[in-house]
Amino acid sequence: MEHIMDVVINFVNEYLVRFGVDIICAALVLLIGLKLVKFLTKKLAKAKGFQKMDSSAAALILNGIKLLLNALVIIIAVQILGVPSATIIAAIGSCGLAIGLALQGGLSNFAGGVMIMIFKPFHIGDYIVTGSGEGVVEEINLFYTKLATVDNRSVNIPNSALSSSTVTNLSAKETRGIDVEVAVLYGADMEAARKALLECAKSCTMVLSDPAPLVFVSDHAESCIKMTLRVTVKGTDYWPARFWLMEHSLTAVADAGFRAAIPQIDVHNH
Repeated sequence: MEHIMDVVINFVNEYLVRFGVDIICAALVLLIGLKLVKFLTKKLAKAKGFQKMDSSAAALILNGIKLLLNALVIIIAVQILGVPSATIIAAIGSCGLAIGLALQGGLSNFAGGVMIMIFKPFHIGDYIVTGSGEGVVEEINLFYTKLATVDNRSVNIPNSALSSSTVTNLSAKETRGIDVEVAVLYGADMEAARKALLECAKSCTMVLSDPAPLVFVSDHAESCIKMTLRVTVKGTDYWPARFWLMEHSLTAVADAGFRAAIPQIDVHNH
């Protein structure tokens, strides 16, 4: 009986106590380490270098640093429990391969997000046009870019689609051009129509004088001549100016005595 008790006591002293101490140490390392990583990343976020960076790029770098440091803390805690480094590395490699195969689409979106944040084809607040939709950029994260459409809908576009397709940034320049097309009948006084359209552009306070508004014949259609008024406005005035010109250009041409051109066919009976 005494021999059995000695065996039990030796087992408890040699294995359970030591393993319990290892568990406590690993738990302390994990708890303190994760808290320390959180504290350090908050401090880094407030550093001058990160404050000067683009918000999306700064968030990407901080998340990467946080992920690596957390992984390092977990590896140290597991090593304290007596797990060999080779086993940990092999397990991480296997998990990484499995996750990579399962999340191929997610990884392509992640890669697209990194490309967007590095090359910066657009920024938060820009109005962009893509094959998947258009609107104002509200958020750029690692996997999706969120747009707010003109009718106040929220659209999430995968970054892989944005990085591999054509994206038109309508906010990249301070000014934008507007073309307004007006149809007049054949035989009409082109110079009078041009003068009426230029006066219309001059009366719009949103139209810039440099470059000066331009009127030209853009098409010889079947039943009319199409004249185009081309003006330049500030980017923020694009839609109000376009709506104003679409309405008042027709009024200006009508006030100058031009009848509206409508599709027609002349039939000659011989």
